[in-house]
Amino acid sequence: MAKRNYIFDTIKQVFLLYGFQQIETPALENLSTLMGKYGEEGDKLLFKILNSGDFLKDAPDELLQGRDSLHLTNKISEKGLRYDLTVPFARFVVQHRADLQMPFKRYQIQPVWRADRPQRGRYREFYQCDADVVGSDSLLNEVELVSMIDDVFARLGIHIVVKLNNRKILSGIAEVIGAPDKIVDITVAIDKMEKIGLDNVNAELREKGLTDEAVATLQPLLTLDGANSEKLDSLRQMLQGSEVGQKGLDEMAYVLDHVDALGLKAQVELDVSLARGLNYYTGTIVEVKARDVEMGSITGGGRYDNLTGVFGMPGLSGVGISFGADRIYDVLNTLNLYPASLIASARVLFINFGEREAAASLAIIRQLRSAGISAELYPDSAKMKKQMSYANDRHFPYVAIVGESELENGTVALKNMATGEQATLTPAELAERLH
Repeated sequence: MAKRNYIFDTIKQVFLLYGFQQIETPALENLSTLMGKYGEEGDKLLFKILNSGDFLKDAPDELLQGRDSLHLTNKISEKGLRYDLTVPFARFVVQHRADLQMPFKRYQIQPVWRADRPQRGRYREFYQCDADVVGSDSLLNEVELVSMIDDVFARLGIHIVVKLNNRKILSGIAEVIGAPDKIVDITVAIDKMEKIGLDNVNAELREKGLTDEAVATLQPLLTLDGANSEKLDSLRQMLQGSEVGQKGLDEMAYVLDHVDALGLKAQVELDVSLARGLNYYTGTIVEVKARDVEMGSITGGGRYDNLTGVFGMPGLSGVGISFGADRIYDVLNTLNLYPASLIASARVLFINFGEREAAASLAIIRQLRSAGISAELYPDSAKMKKQMSYANDRHFPYVAIVGESELENGTVALKNMATGEQATLTPAELAERLH
């Protein structure tokens, strides 16, 4: 929890620095809110909750006897655990639209659930840390989000690459190869490029009904190389016949130019194979990878133009990102990047020598706590070795000793556990030293 809170607190500080406001939504949502927003694969990964009481009372016998689980689910389950924080946020915006000032900048740090097979970097319950701006079409929002990503990972000490693409570029590609109706199939396939490789992506594209000619036309796009400006120039040539593709390139150039001007620490690159499986992205797409450890995406997001439309509020544009806290946790663990003092629950442990000494220690501890210094007394007058082992195991930076001589002199012996140095101090000097 100390490690997890370090991640949450770091992200939260940056969110507040950029002017985002916090909201929370319930763990449960109506299935009607959740279904159909994540594609067919996503719908399968929704945890569904049985209706309260006699959940079979409205289930027709023919569905039960026919073991028709697909249609039976609608009769016995009306709610599900949220799959992400974006769809509940869209529902929240529509529900409270009369009270919100637009553009509305919100952040949300809560768990989400997916009925997935657990493995490294993939969990059934995990935390997302989302930041979204709704009610603004400005691409400066994308620039700010990339800047925010850079700030978060710089504070955490993780070297990252920020991959950017634009859904309009992908639509332009589908148009140019003569398969505009296959945009979802194409994006789902090329999104797997890093996992399954070029040959398998090509095989999947053919399975989805693309001609050999269309697959051949795609190849230069899937193997683009060079600096971002060179990639943009190549794409301009390839997408000459597509108005939507050119618009996507204009948007991408704008974001990249403004991000370059900020002088970020992160490596930022245009990656045409980046598609992200979620169907609601319509513009910029963002994904972040750690450079020093093998791990999936640790942050992702993008622009969505009409997510609230399904809730009766069309035309509201938004852009957002989500930090995958559990994957960030794994990266920090692998690279051992946590601050050394993180798991120390208190700054100083007072050794217990008996009733009189413990009473005197408690009085000093109360003064320290009043000064904002966390301190603890070992509760039993156990052997010194046992108490010092406890201090070591709990990573206390300091141990304080109030023995017989300290009682007489009104002092405290303070030992630095890292260096072994010891000093005799008054309670006032002790507070100053620990600060």
